[in-house]
Amino acid sequence: MRYRILACDYDGTLARRGRVGDETTRALRALTRTGRKLVLVTGRELDDLRNVFPSIEVFDWVVAENGGFIHQPATGEERALGPPPPQALVSELTSRGVHPLSVGRVIIATWEPHQTVVFETIQRLGLELQVIFNKGAVMVLPPNVNKRSGLEAALDRLGLSVHNCIGVGDAENDHAFLGVCECSVAVANALPALRESVDWVTDYDHGAGVRQVIDALIADDLQGFERRLTRHHVPVGTTAAGEPAAIAPYGSIVLVAGSSGSGKSTATAGILEQLAERGYQLCIVDPEGDHERAPGVVVLGTHEQPPQLEQVVQVLSAPQAHVVVNLLAVSLSDKPDFLLALLARLFELRATTSRPHWIVIDEAHHMLQDGFMPALLTLPQELGGLMLVTVNPERLNRVLLGRVDVVIAVGRDGEATLATFARVLERAPPTIDAAPERPGQALLQHARARRAELVNLTPSRVVNRRHKRKYAQGELGPDKSFYFRGPDGRLNLRAQ
Repeated sequence: MRYRILACDYDGTLARRGRVGDETTRALRALTRTGRKLVLVTGRELDDLRNVFPSIEVFDWVVAENGGFIHQPATGEERALGPPPPQALVSELTSRGVHPLSVGRVIIATWEPHQTVVFETIQRLGLELQVIFNKGAVMVLPPNVNKRSGLEAALDRLGLSVHNCIGVGDAENDHAFLGVCECSVAVANALPALRESVDWVTDYDHGAGVRQVIDALIADDLQGFERRLTRHHVPVGTTAAGEPAAIAPYGSIVLVAGSSGSGKSTATAGILEQLAERGYQLCIVDPEGDHERAPGVVVLGTHEQPPQLEQVVQVLSAPQAHVVVNLLAVSLSDKPDFLLALLARLFELRATTSRPHWIVIDEAHHMLQDGFMPALLTLPQELGGLMLVTVNPERLNRVLLGRVDVVIAVGRDGEATLATFARVLERAPPTIDAAPERPGQALLQHARARRAELVNLTPSRVVNRRHKRKYAQGELGPDKSFYFRGPDGRLNLRAQ
């Protein structure tokens, strides 16, 4: 399941003239029965919202006061996300005849045309505050407090990511939270500027538009809208024509392959940096300690101590955390079994949170070999967000190879790599217009496409230390060298 959260504005979206229809409330309850969560994101104050919407308990969290305040109806938990309104500002606005004037836990709200007085008073008092507009409403809030910050606070309490959230709104103050949602929707009655900026505009207005979204979520998790979500595609480089080459951030199995020294580690690191910068959670399975310097990751396991599965799951429970699972202390023969146990826990976590968004398996040929059948049995039918990095794609499980969506063949031997991939799957090799000629280039093929494209890869900003515990370069004198003597001591072969 990609979309686990529906985040929805109230006035003008769920509600018409301040009230939510019974049919819309029933649709919201139906969505919760699929295991999804609901977050209400509104500019209203909580007490006011309770008066007009008795069914508030259908929502898991309420973001009120335009992001200034969150409330959990099931437990009654409340939390202000900013300081209380300055009393000096409230007194001054009252004395200058600003009416109506509403004062919440964090917000001060009035209506146009009082915005001029509000601006003048804030400036005269020297206050660091922002003014937000919403269809004639004038809202005063602390800096950096808006519907986006409120939604992120609520999702943090749920342990879920904005990349698994669909947001619906209708007005200018909804831009902030819709822009961060994986899929943004405007109901048909939304302001023109909002309709132009979102991924989808519903056919219906107000609650009927929200019901259309809910029906699509229940039907197929919005799979039919995947082609519209290109704004989230992750660039891996540029084509010879200067066009961006990108991969979809959800549902893809990506194979990065190339010979030793071809640059596949640098290419992989570049892709992972792009994913991490966009907030997609990563779990990197690192058999040889090559990813310890990846920025912003928690490394679990050392060359002496194997990582603990419970630790991995615990760290990944925070949506913003990325994990490197270092397997240096796990013997080569035990690595496949360890990987299977790890995958079982990761898929269990995905079943409830849809995270980690990407599981990256370096040196995959050591652990997912074609002859290792238990690997196939543990893989779910819906397997996406998986990156396999290998020097030997022909050694990978053949059924798993058949599910690869994108192949990135790195280095000068990229054409041979794609030919090997095609041969293993008994397919015709792709047509290639130009082969890689220098470091930092690769051939990118969508697995069933007939053509592969030359791509200049986006380089990583961090150079990995490849196999740092396996290889060293230098010259040892005869007195420090190792010699192979043979079974009867007749040989005198000096090791390099």
